[in-house]
This record gives sequence, structure tokens and C-alpha cells, in this order.
Amino acid sequence: MSYYLNSENHLDPGPIYVRENGQLHMVNLALDGVRNSLQKPRPFRLFPKGFSVELCMNREDDTTQKEKTDHFIFTYTREGNLRYSAKSLFSLVLGFISDNVDHIDSLIGFPEQIAEKLFSAAEARQKFTEPGTGLRALQKFTEAYGSLVLCSLCLRNRYLVISEKLEEIKSFRELTCLDLSCCKLGDEHELLEHLTNEALSSVTQLHLKDNCLSDAGVRKMTAPVRVMKRGLENLTLLDLSCNPEITDAGIGYLFSFRKLNCLDISGTGLKDIKAIKHKLQTHIGLVHSKVPLKEFDHSNCKTEGWADQIVLQWERVTSEAVKPREPSEPRKAAQHFYGKRTRTETPVKCPLADTHMNSSEKLQFYKEQVPDCHGPLLKHEAVSSQESKKSKRAFEEPEKEQGNSSQSSKQKYVCLAVEDWDLLNSY
Repeated sequence: MSYYLNSENHLDPGPIYVRENGQLHMVNLALDGVRNSLQKPRPFRLFPKGFSVELCMNREDDTTQKEKTDHFIFTYTREGNLRYSAKSLFSLVLGFISDNVDHIDSLIGFPEQIAEKLFSAAEARQKFTEPGTGLRALQKFTEAYGSLVLCSLCLRNRYLVISEKLEEIKSFRELTCLDLSCCKLGDEHELLEHLTNEALSSVTQLHLKDNCLSDAGVRKMTAPVRVMKRGLENLTLLDLSCNPEITDAGIGYLFSFRKLNCLDISGTGLKDIKAIKHKLQTHIGLVHSKVPLKEFDHSNCKTEGWADQIVLQWERVTSEAVKPREPSEPRKAAQHFYGKRTRTETPVKCPLADTHMNSSEKLQFYKEQVPDCHGPLLKHEAVSSQESKKSKRAFEEPEKEQGNSSQSSKQKYVCLAVEDWDLLNSY
């Protein structure tokens, strides 16, 4: 007892109770001695004040934890119990390859059914939106499968996607329909030069509405067809409307598109429209349509193929990068209080396209279908063989005249200008 009372450096042992005359007293240390008093006991601390407990169940990385749980499929039964089942080996391998799709050497000769599933798995992981690796992965698929990846591409009014994902867009091959309307490309854009590449020689429908094109851009686009008989030689539909810088001279370059069936040159800077109509009819066989053609409806050209969702992912990523900050609610309230109008951002539209839609006359041309001449000949031969011979002779003479005219026309187009030779040397 005296040891605890006299020791100064010893820790406080806590309250000490002494029974005296049948009563229980607590002994406390005082300055001069011991003073008995009945006080409430202080709460006993098991740990000091600075002590804390942290429950650490799992200190592994999220990647390793994901790899462990990714091998199982968790479902709930009707009774509400959690049930898990192991994934198949095919799905595990497919997920691993899709995570490392940019490291694949080549997919040429790989089965199309498995490649489509691999493409969908990589697309779900948004591998094609990653800078650098997404381009390499997309090139592996386009080199091996061509039009299966994408056969029709619609980039209407998506100039941000074109500026950010130009190399990815250039990697697509064997496209049949390409819509670049309202993208403000201009005559010197890299994508306009890419249209003359052999990779896009399969394009049959091309929409270049409202792209600030002039005669120089049309001349550059048609140079490979006019000079080397390559490029957009399979083009059947062309939309050049709402380009006021295209004049009568630019329309003359379009005569090299022999397979052209539909042409829209509304809203261009043509002066002698009557002469242009006559030239289009004599050179290509296009007739002016008094009724708007359904072929120029932009709903016909849609993004179709395995990569139909990739364009939407690109658009979302680019729009989020340049998305403006919306004004806060207090600012709106202050503007309303002081009578100031808030700025409202109007959606981007094509002003020339609106005037084109409101205009009464549309310069849309189409090629009339020539009736088959062999059908009535066969019926006529069944009636009499002599009349058939006469009809054959009658048809042989215009064919010779057509052959002579075609040779003369070829001789006309063989003559190249100095500007065409300069373009040829540039390629």
C-alpha cells in the first residue's frame, strides 16, 4: 500500500477500494496523504485514445480481384439464393484476347464467326476508342475482313469525329456507301484525297453535300478516273448539292463517271443550267427529274457492319472532350432578375441545306432505264425467221455507228491537259 502511495513514477493502478466499518470506501492519492471519499468511478479504458482498429480483409489489387471474379457467372435463383457457375474456356480465352487485341499479328485466314465475337468483345471493352492501340486493333480487322467490319459509313455533320479519328476512318476498306454531308471538308482536306484511293474504289454512293467544295476539289476527286481509269469508277450516286463554289466548269469533270445513275447539283453556282442539262444527257444519259428523288434521302445511308457502334463511341468521346460548361442555377437566377437573356446554343445546321430544301427547283438527275430489245426479237423469231434476220441487220447498223461514236469519244478523252498531267505526276 505504501509502495503505491510513495511511488511517483509508477503508473496509476486505478481505483483502490477499502472496506471499513462495513462500508466500502475508495482510496485516492492526494498531495499530502490519503483522502477517503466516495466518488463515482471513472470509465476504464482498455486502449489509449490514439488507438484505432482497421479491418483489412483483402489487400490485393483490383486487377487480381477482377481476374478471380471474372471467371464465374453469378446468378440468383427463384428462392433468392446466390448461385455461381464457372465460365467456359472459350469465353475466358475470348476475353483475354480482346483485352490484348492490339498485340495480334494478323487475322487473315481466321474464321469469320469467331472474329465477329472477338470484335464484339473488344468493342464492349471500348478498345477501339483508346488512342494508338485502338487504331492498331482496328487495322487488323479491316485488313482481314474488309466490308464485314463496315460496309456503309454515315458521318453526316460529325466533323469533330473526322478531325479526331481521321486515321481510324481511313482504315476502313471496301465501303459501298459514304455520307460526308455537312462536314465542311474543303478542297484540301486529307479525307477528300483519300477518296481517290484504291481502298475506296468499291464506293457506289457518295454524299458530299455542303462541304465547301469548288471546281478544284471536283477536279482533284475525278483525276484518277479521268487519267488512270481508277478510283471512284464504280460510283452510281453522287450528291454535290449546297456547294456554291462549283460552277459549270466543275460539272464537266463529272462526265468521266460513266456508271453514274443519280446526280444532285442543287444549290451550286451554275450559270447556264440549260446547257448543263443537255451535256449531262448527251454524255452520261442523265435526265432532269421534276420530282425529288428518293435515292438522295439521307436515311438510306446508315452505318452498317460490325463497327456500327464504334462510331457512336467515338462521337460520345469527342463530344465529352469539347462539351461546354453549363451555367449554374444562381447565374440563371441573377440573369432573370436583371432582365438579361440567357445564351442558348442552337444546334449546328447546314444553312445552305435549309435553303436547298425550301427552293422550288432541284437539280436532280437520273438515268432512264433502257428497255430490253432482245425480248421482242425472240418472239418475232418464233413468228418468222426472215423478219428476224431483217431486224438483226437493222440492229447491226446502229451498233456500228455506236462503235464509231465510242471510238471518237475515246479519242476525245485521251487528250489530257497540262493540269491533268500535273495531277497524274502527283499520284
